[in-house]
Amino acid sequence: MKLDFALILTLLAVSTGLIWLIDKLFFEKSRRATDKTAKDPILVEYAKSLFPVIFVVLGLRSFIAEPFRIPSGSMMPNLLIGDFILVNKFNYGIRLPVINKKIIEVGEPKRGDVFVFRYPGVGENDPTAGTDYIKRLIGLPGDTITVEENRVSVNGIPFTYRDVGVFVGQGVSSDMTGSRIIAETMPEKTHTILELDGVPLGYRNNGTWVVPAGHYFAMGDNRDRSADSREWGFVPEQNLVGRAMVIWLNCSGWVCTNSFDASRIGTKID
Repeated sequence: MKLDFALILTLLAVSTGLIWLIDKLFFEKSRRATDKTAKDPILVEYAKSLFPVIFVVLGLRSFIAEPFRIPSGSMMPNLLIGDFILVNKFNYGIRLPVINKKIIEVGEPKRGDVFVFRYPGVGENDPTAGTDYIKRLIGLPGDTITVEENRVSVNGIPFTYRDVGVFVGQGVSSDMTGSRIIAETMPEKTHTILELDGVPLGYRNNGTWVVPAGHYFAMGDNRDRSADSREWGFVPEQNLVGRAMVIWLNCSGWVCTNSFDASRIGTKID
């Protein structure tokens, strides 16, 4: 079962706020009338102390920015296992916490964005549905996406590709050492992807997809090690969480025992 931190914060904010409010409206006045020096009950004291903190954290996390940790190598070479990132929560509209319903239009996703979303799952009973995923946005609503041996075309216009070198991984990313770093240029921007050497023709997920209204097509930058829209389909608009902005820490293992890379701190995510 996925731990829903937003739901926990919301429940805590509501419960502490209600305890504080009910005491203020119905009990505090009579308590002070009998004894002006009377202390608040311990439950009320905790509620009064915790509510402002929880409310601020919930507001920042829901509407401004939210931290995430990269658990897999599907976005290498740009995001590594152990990267901690900040995700902009208002770029794609202001959404209510927990239910993720958009209430204020602010902006729309753009092709090439690195974005976080709730995995839609495969079938109605997929236990992993709702898990936070991070991928690169390749297709917008209405686009026709063609992928042939990791080479992408959108609406008949192919992206361009250029080999820029060999990937050398460190720590938990070392298993991808020797893969090719490829510059992928779409009309909107250029970024790098990772590609394994020696993959037989026909082994990769090739095909053509038409993105339906209200949905997006996502792919990982580590093209041969990413479960994405080529495999499980499209990302519904209501599943969007936000756009990845910056790496604020790189650390894996208990107290960073497996890896720690200070050079990645502050790296902008493009």
